[in-house]
Amino acid sequence: MLETYFPILIYLFFAVGISAVLIGGSYLVGVKRPYKEKNAQYECGFAPPSRVMMKFDVRYYLVAILFIIFDIEAAFLYPWAVAFKDIGLLGFIEMVLFLVVLLVGYAYAWKKGALEWE
Repeated sequence: MLETYFPILIYLFFAVGISAVLIGGSYLVGVKRPYKEKNAQYECGFAPPSRVMMKFDVRYYLVAILFIIFDIEAAFLYPWAVAFKDIGLLGFIEMVLFLVVLLVGYAYAWKKGALEWE
C-alpha cells in the first residue's frame, strides 16, 4: 500500500528542495542596499506617527472572520445551486444543515455584539 504513495513523496521532496534552492539563491545572490527611506514604514504617503505598533480593536478581526465565513458560504452555495437537480433530497438536506450551522454562528456573533460599531 505504501508503494502507491512513493511518487507523491518524491514530488514533495522535489517541491521542498526546489523551493529551498530558489529562496536560498535569491537571498545569497540578491542585492542588498538598505537605506533610511527603504526601511521606513509606509502609511498612505504620510509619515508614520510613531515607530510603535498601534493596537487594533478586536472588532476588526471579528468582522474579517465573519466576512471569510460568509464568503465561503457563497462559494459553497453556487455549485450546490448548479447541481441542485442532480443531488436530490440528500443534497438538499445537507445544504440546509450547512446553512443552519452558519445561521447559528451568525446569531451568536450578533448576540455578542460583533456587528455593532459603537
